[in-house]
Amino acid sequence: MLEHGGKLRHAARQYNIPLENWLDLSTGINPDGWLVPMIPAEAWARLPEDEDDLIQAATSYYGASNILPVAGSQAAIQALPLLRKKSRVAILSPAYAEHAYAWKNAQHELTPLAFEDVETAMNKKSFDVLLLVNPNNPTGQRFSPEILLNFHKKLAARGGWLLIDEAFIDSTPEISLAPFTHQKGLVILRSLGKFFGLAGARAGFVLAEQKLLEALKNRLGPWTISGPARFIASQALQDQAWQKTMRLQLSLNGQRLQKLLSRHDLTPTGGTTLFQWLRSDHASMIHEQLAQRAILTRLFDNPHSIRFGLPGNESDWKRLDTALSMLQA
Repeated sequence: MLEHGGKLRHAARQYNIPLENWLDLSTGINPDGWLVPMIPAEAWARLPEDEDDLIQAATSYYGASNILPVAGSQAAIQALPLLRKKSRVAILSPAYAEHAYAWKNAQHELTPLAFEDVETAMNKKSFDVLLLVNPNNPTGQRFSPEILLNFHKKLAARGGWLLIDEAFIDSTPEISLAPFTHQKGLVILRSLGKFFGLAGARAGFVLAEQKLLEALKNRLGPWTISGPARFIASQALQDQAWQKTMRLQLSLNGQRLQKLLSRHDLTPTGGTTLFQWLRSDHASMIHEQLAQRAILTRLFDNPHSIRFGLPGNESDWKRLDTALSMLQA
């Protein structure tokens, strides 16, 4: 199994610090997520039904015509490589590691590409699949819609796919390709885990042409999302007032975190509204010293770097500020 953020219980045992004392900045999940209301009893008592209002809510929110609910992006990440014969897959690197892991396990031929090399490689080589995370996790780099649509045009012409994980795009929906996913060969993954702060609901969506979604649905089987999670997802997707307020709040908090780190000579290399990423030879030292003060960050080995999520309240912001001021070289 690959390493991920959010392993708070593991950290509590490793550092012998009680779980309740930790500040978890390791995940990039909104610490001020959508407030879950009382869930109706029938959501627990009945099997999930496709005829509820989830699809309608998702269609409206994403601006897409064809949508398949899945158990978070992870379910689709593991299943999509199984829908193609052996392919030449160009994949952004570094990026969310589960993508490369799934395509490699399915025996596809992978070519890792740095962000700055993707466009050149697409002009020179005939890949079958281009897999991107936009904005990228953990670097925060992003591709413009115009560039992405050009990639898609080239791939679709030869029966290929442009597969984009848009897990961190909700704060900037104007750069999403969701409205174009009725076109053959364009596949988008979305999730309620990051922006909505509902990672535990395991609710996500695949946006693509209907034929591909039918194949994926047959692969995954029925009831991919529980009844309570469907209810929660539907309500959150329809809460436009909360979404508007949260986009502004996260934009301000992302800038605040960037400035806080810079003030302590840890100027981020990149980031989004939900996290800041620092490439540094001292990443392990920073991660370790913060962990000793019960602040969990996300450490990466390749490249050597560290990611900071957003503190959740003023006390957490002050705590991080203090801990950063105590770092020793």
